[in-house]
Amino acid sequence: MTYILGLNAYHADAAACLVKDGTLVAAVEEERFRRIKHWGGFPSEAIRYCLAEAGIELGDVDHVAVNSDNRANRWRKLLYVATSGVSPSYVLSRLRQRGERADIAGNLAQHLPEQAFRGTVHAVEHHLCHLASAFLVSPYDKAVAISVDGFGDFSSAAWGLGQGGEISVDGRVFFPHSLGVFYEAMTQFIGFPHYGDEYKVMGLAPYGEPRFVDQMKEIVRLNTDGRFELDLRFFRHASGEGANYQVKDGIPSGGRLWSDALAELLGPARDPKAPLEDRHRDIARSAQVTYENAFFNLLAATHRKYGSDAVVLAGGCAYNSVANGKVLERSPFKKLYVQSAGGDAGGAIGAAFATWHRLGGASARRHFVMDHAYWGPSYTPEEVAQAIAARRADFDAEGCTIERIADEATLCRQTALEISLGKVIGWFQGRLEWGPRALGNRSILGDPRRADMKDILNLKIKRRESFRPFAPSILREAVPDWFETDDDVPFMMQVFRIREERRKEIPAVTHVDGTGRLQTVTWAGNPRYARLIQAFRDITDVPIVLNTSFNENEPVVCRPEEAIDCFLRTKMDVLVLGDTLIRR
Repeated sequence: MTYILGLNAYHADAAACLVKDGTLVAAVEEERFRRIKHWGGFPSEAIRYCLAEAGIELGDVDHVAVNSDNRANRWRKLLYVATSGVSPSYVLSRLRQRGERADIAGNLAQHLPEQAFRGTVHAVEHHLCHLASAFLVSPYDKAVAISVDGFGDFSSAAWGLGQGGEISVDGRVFFPHSLGVFYEAMTQFIGFPHYGDEYKVMGLAPYGEPRFVDQMKEIVRLNTDGRFELDLRFFRHASGEGANYQVKDGIPSGGRLWSDALAELLGPARDPKAPLEDRHRDIARSAQVTYENAFFNLLAATHRKYGSDAVVLAGGCAYNSVANGKVLERSPFKKLYVQSAGGDAGGAIGAAFATWHRLGGASARRHFVMDHAYWGPSYTPEEVAQAIAARRADFDAEGCTIERIADEATLCRQTALEISLGKVIGWFQGRLEWGPRALGNRSILGDPRRADMKDILNLKIKRRESFRPFAPSILREAVPDWFETDDDVPFMMQVFRIREERRKEIPAVTHVDGTGRLQTVTWAGNPRYARLIQAFRDITDVPIVLNTSFNENEPVVCRPEEAIDCFLRTKMDVLVLGDTLIRR
């Protein structure tokens, strides 16, 4: 029996996972415990959870694999430092920080002092981890594997061919060229300054026109081999101090990436406090089109090279669900897999599985497929009851009724009825989702038929930009009747067109361009959520519910106490905690 602990440490979206004999046991992001979005640092609480889930201690772990290797691309780093003009003090500071973080055994001893680690530490190159996180848990025995992000171990993209338990990394794009940096710079330029705000640009883009695509061809240049290059006149990150990425008290942040030349090309940047104008929408649309042109240029080149019909995607850019939804339409590939945590958190899984296959040889044959995302903490009925009892006075003050409904069919019917009446539902079930998407265990649910549901949610709970869409969760068998696809999309990582004749029936989950970021729900993957959606279909003839994450400008709730807090401080109508239904 072999246990491998995989880590994404000292970077945004710190996370841990545990793999036992080539099968995933647990995986969770540290932010769910720390309650700070994108928390970066050493994921001690995530490690504790993974060990507890398996019923083991740190001393039982044979290997720890981390998704970064300071030795990777060393000569390219040295050459760049020698020729770029980066200050020696900056380089020394970065090296010192990376050296401290690389001491995994020392960090384990510091953060988990009550447990002793006696195994081996493995540093695994960043993009190999991304590729492994997608391919080695995919349903394909052979596939092109592509990773695209900001930067990791001095490269921003990597690709190769996965076969069996091996991945050949045959191509890369190195620092300072990066599609992730391009998209983040445009995100900042449009006035969304916080780490991880790129999804806002993706949501805003359909409201604009691609008027600036020609100008952006100056910014991103494409090569026939799939590679891309940035015109560095428009960016500040290549000087080192310009980007100034850091994690302080667990909170990741970075300096301004774009240079004044970008404002000369596109006009003035938007102040974050200023209203959005048509020009900002057009820049967002143009940035999305520019990203897609580079992305599909890379996909076309890799298909020519390898000839495989299947492709797997990872890296932060794998969260661009709009582009992902066009892969089968705009590229020669016929099959696509994107796991639920494609970004840096997912590198923890990649590190663990890459290490498992590297150590095991032929005996470590692939037998695990990640076909669901429920790998985080769950809570017993007793724990839920205790959390409710501790807040009973608060529930009474709100005039709440509390009812335990042991029969699942009855619970789902009553919840579905509440949804059909326009109520906002907090739905807390089973194990926490792995990755950024709420997929039916830590979700807020609403009626997709109501054109005003988006406004209701934003007024009562979410308080977010009006242009950002909400997602439809749909029974798998109903997909072709409602969407222009028949794909499995369990992780909400792809956007597809909703059939034109159906759009008026589900306005709350239909984006302005007629698309939806769907989640397909199966009875095997999440039977209680499927039963709820079926009950809603029986009432309304619509096999879809609106799904958004259970949070209010915070990480998705993890514990029942956090779900109760969110319910009580917002205007949510109903809270379903396991088998308990609480109504205001």
